[in-house]
Amino acid sequence: MLASWGSLPGLVRQLTGLGGCARPIRLSGYRAEHALNTTTGEIGPELHRLDSTDLPAGHLLVRCNNRRTTRCATCAETYRRDTYHLITAGLRGGKGTPEQVAAHPRVFATFTAPSFGPVHNRPDSGRCRSDARHPADDPALGTPLDPERYDYEAAVLWNAHAGAIWRRFSIYLRREIAKRAGLTQRAFRQYARVSFAKVAEYQKRGAVHFHAVIRLDGPTGGDTPPPSWASAELLTDAIRAAASAARITGPSLDGREHTFAFGRQLDIRPIRSADLDGGTELTGRAVAAYIAKYATKGAETATGTLDRPLKFLAELAALDLTDHARRMIRTAWTLGARKDLEHLRLRAWAHMLGFRGHFSTKTRRYSTTLGALRTARAEWQRLQAAIARGETPHDPAAEPEETTLVLAHWAFAGTGLTAGEQWLTDALTPNTSTEGENAHA
Repeated sequence: MLASWGSLPGLVRQLTGLGGCARPIRLSGYRAEHALNTTTGEIGPELHRLDSTDLPAGHLLVRCNNRRTTRCATCAETYRRDTYHLITAGLRGGKGTPEQVAAHPRVFATFTAPSFGPVHNRPDSGRCRSDARHPADDPALGTPLDPERYDYEAAVLWNAHAGAIWRRFSIYLRREIAKRAGLTQRAFRQYARVSFAKVAEYQKRGAVHFHAVIRLDGPTGGDTPPPSWASAELLTDAIRAAASAARITGPSLDGREHTFAFGRQLDIRPIRSADLDGGTELTGRAVAAYIAKYATKGAETATGTLDRPLKFLAELAALDLTDHARRMIRTAWTLGARKDLEHLRLRAWAHMLGFRGHFSTKTRRYSTTLGALRTARAEWQRLQAAIARGETPHDPAAEPEETTLVLAHWAFAGTGLTAGEQWLTDALTPNTSTEGENAHA
């Protein structure tokens, strides 16, 4: 049946180029290359044309690049690996980041959400408050002991304000470091710079918390050494003070004004160059692998909610959700009808339990970017394809006066694979390997 499509080898090559993507974007249109004289501006004849109707799949197929494991495991794995390399570059250098950053003061910090009511948990010692011993996969973990007394509104609004609280924390952190160095905020910029990379993670109760690598650099970033007074201890002390001060005044709940802040549990550990030591010293490699793991997990993984937006609240009736996730979504949808909360767009983000921030963010000078990593990978793949065809790799330095003008027009034609394309993709795609857990990653 597949052979009846005409060019099975061509279809194999087209699907192989997707790298196992399960939900590629299908585009219809064309791409035409014309000779262009850069001196006269004259457009010459068409040199090459790619038309979607001539492709074996009938469309141009482009990777979805979705970071969610529930939507596309292959693209999510690529995202995780890229995040691992991004974090690692900011800890030990590489990918355009100087190696001297490995000697800069840096810590790994976890910022949690406050309590909205007691939930089922697995404490390190003793039993849950319900007097039960929960196994690690118990679906009751993270659910309220008493749902009627759990503050669902505050839980949803905390998620909605979490990004703003982090932004305020980052401002206060620079102030606190400057204060400990005996500097004004203006003078601080001449001596040091704070660089960080963070990811958001959902706890089982559905509240967002943040994992972050925070580094203290010289005034221009990782390429300049930090001042002599900079230390991991000073950075840790400043983080604690800034986290305590970072607060956002939110809307009124039950007739009273509500203030949102980080929870009391704040874990800060210095990152060393030694191996993981008794749970107290962290290596850069261990931190990068830990952060990358959560970069592809959303609320649907931790809390059992949805991985796509809702169009109507009535859709919940037909969905297999936990009672806790269902109530969080309903609360977000209900709050979304309030005029004073329109700016939070709670209905659009009800499936994310109110959180609408980016899952992975960093300061500009922390390290490389995901875009740069993707560009480098695409260039490498083009080079390998040229070598496989027996072509000489293109040398930009040898560009002639007459170059190429590219004209393209593509239109969205759908997503996903046909049943036959999916079968062939499954046969071609190897099992994804793990990266970040070995010394050569």
